[in-house]
Amino acid sequence: MQHEPLESRKPNRKLRHKVQSPLFFNRELSWLEFNARVLDEANNPRNPLLERLKFLAIFSSNLDEFFMIYVSGMRERVSQETGKLPTEQSYLDDLRAIKARLEPLLKAQYDCYRALLPCLAQHGVHIDSYQNIGDKEKASLTTYFEKQVFPVLTPLAVDPGHPFPYISNLSLSLAVIVRDPLSGQQRFARVKVPEPSALPRMVPVPGHTYRYIYLEELIIAHLDRLFVGMEILGAYPFRITRNADLELQEHVATDLLEFIEEALVRRRFGEVERVEFTSEMPEEIRRTIIAGVKALEEEVYTVDGPLALNDLMPIASLDIPELRDPPFTPSIPPALRGAQNPFDAIKKQDILLHHPYQSFDCVTDFLRAAADDPNVLTIKHTLYRTSGDSPILNALMDAALNGKQVACLVELKARFDEANNITWARQLENAGVHVVYGLLGLKTHCKVTLVVRREVDGLRRYLHVGTGNYNPRTATVYTDIGLLTCDDDFGADATELFNYLTGYSHQKNYRRFLVAPINLRSRLLELIEREISVHRADTPGRIIAKMNALVDPEIIQSLYRASQAGVQIDLIVRGMCCLRPGVPGLSENIRVISIVGRFLEHSRIFYFHNGGNEDIYIGSADWMPRNLDRRIEVVVPILAPNNRKELLEVLQIMLEDNMQAWDLHPDGCYTRRHPALGEAERSSQRILLQRLANV
Repeated sequence: MQHEPLESRKPNRKLRHKVQSPLFFNRELSWLEFNARVLDEANNPRNPLLERLKFLAIFSSNLDEFFMIYVSGMRERVSQETGKLPTEQSYLDDLRAIKARLEPLLKAQYDCYRALLPCLAQHGVHIDSYQNIGDKEKASLTTYFEKQVFPVLTPLAVDPGHPFPYISNLSLSLAVIVRDPLSGQQRFARVKVPEPSALPRMVPVPGHTYRYIYLEELIIAHLDRLFVGMEILGAYPFRITRNADLELQEHVATDLLEFIEEALVRRRFGEVERVEFTSEMPEEIRRTIIAGVKALEEEVYTVDGPLALNDLMPIASLDIPELRDPPFTPSIPPALRGAQNPFDAIKKQDILLHHPYQSFDCVTDFLRAAADDPNVLTIKHTLYRTSGDSPILNALMDAALNGKQVACLVELKARFDEANNITWARQLENAGVHVVYGLLGLKTHCKVTLVVRREVDGLRRYLHVGTGNYNPRTATVYTDIGLLTCDDDFGADATELFNYLTGYSHQKNYRRFLVAPINLRSRLLELIEREISVHRADTPGRIIAKMNALVDPEIIQSLYRASQAGVQIDLIVRGMCCLRPGVPGLSENIRVISIVGRFLEHSRIFYFHNGGNEDIYIGSADWMPRNLDRRIEVVVPILAPNNRKELLEVLQIMLEDNMQAWDLHPDGCYTRRHPALGEAERSSQRILLQRLANV
């Protein structure tokens, strides 16, 4: 089959060359290295079996987001940020580089999958083939197919009278080849496998506790019910990933909520970024599909096994304690234990929270107490992501019903949570909460709650400021830091911030808050430059920074200058890191590690030695252009000496990790740390569990 030229198939692609620089790693390749570290956890025999399966599923889920967001975003970055994080290759060359790195990772993923299957089977968990099921079980599965599956299937023919069907994002499909016995002609049809939200991908085998088959195998075994009287020659799974990064021209919106709802519909029709085949796919059918969805060869991936292994997550979540990580109970910080209400405890001291080791109930209880307390007059809150049954938002609605003034900024542009946030926005409005949908051109990513309370000596403002989302579910698996305080300067800054978010304000000066895009970038650069200026032989400069991603070129260049001045810099960067450490004359005083383990490292902590007058900050911002320039972020100083000491100890524990930490080398490779002979094992997450949680 003859294929169209690139220009006609990809008319909206901006294929520009980028300038080569030895100063930065490619961000997409750096992201793939992070996912390789996730895959290593799936291969790690020290992890329980279902946890290994979980990491295998996370690896697949991460790749979906990588293609939907990061690969699609390469074009925009090339056009908008040329020269900031440059490379020499064209966009197509970037795709080839991604493919060259990803293909061996995919092979390792499926090698791991095949290695896990017999191990799981030994413990009674079977992921089986339909062909291995007995006749009695097949009969029961046929009944299930007829009642639950068959009614929702729609075969779509492809021929001169039936154009190639639209394939939705992340949908699993079957390419079915049939022969008409009357004419002898072969036909091609597409059958969509129902979404996991409609029918479970992993179908339980009747009569067995933990035995499953894939839904597509059940469908393939019963294709004669869809193509009655036709000869089934073959059926082959394939999957499409589309651009899901909404391009929002917000300045044309008259109603942001309606605008986002319309954009969510457009997301389904995004450009193809990846096509996945199984190795059994015949070449002729493969080429038909590639042409039908107008994909490039650089976007095609073939794997030796079932597609979309992220659908294994329900099995990875089975309640089989001996195959899971040991349970723990999050603790309550001593300052909050036995307190009549959180306000009395916060009035005595700033309280540091460290999730998931310490309970997120401390945050929900703070909001619940504010909703019920008759002395609380006002609550203001920012929402980026939350759970579907959020106790925090329920508390806000109760507070409004109790007659309090409640304002909530709901960020409608929170990627992949837009629909959930729209639902919450409407519920909040119906309960009497003043809802703001975010600022045009900026995402509100900060995590701030402000409570105004009437007390004997006047009004007092109580705050929670955090590094993570107000989501009780992810708070059990994400590491984040929160601060409860009633500091006057913090309260005044929070008031100014919410005036900026909910009204019309050009506030530029804050007492304690570092706010993006207002003063966060400039202040971070000042703090790095200050460390250079105070660096002395007897009081050497020192920076420790923990974040999810380090991408911003200006910040990286500043860190390079600090390294060249002799400042010792340790960076704990979970994911993408474009800084090149350990290069003589450039960054020999910079070390970078990544920690990947049971919990997703999500907290942002920034430490500056400052000649002994230490500063330490927490906040919502990574060091990326989007966080510093295109989002509302809040970073705050930790003022209490005991809290600063605690956070510095946490950073030190992470830097000494020899089990979950990976060292980044000047060539971009990561190597996992292992204890030296005779050295004690030090897993930072395990140590913090023992120190902070009830295990």
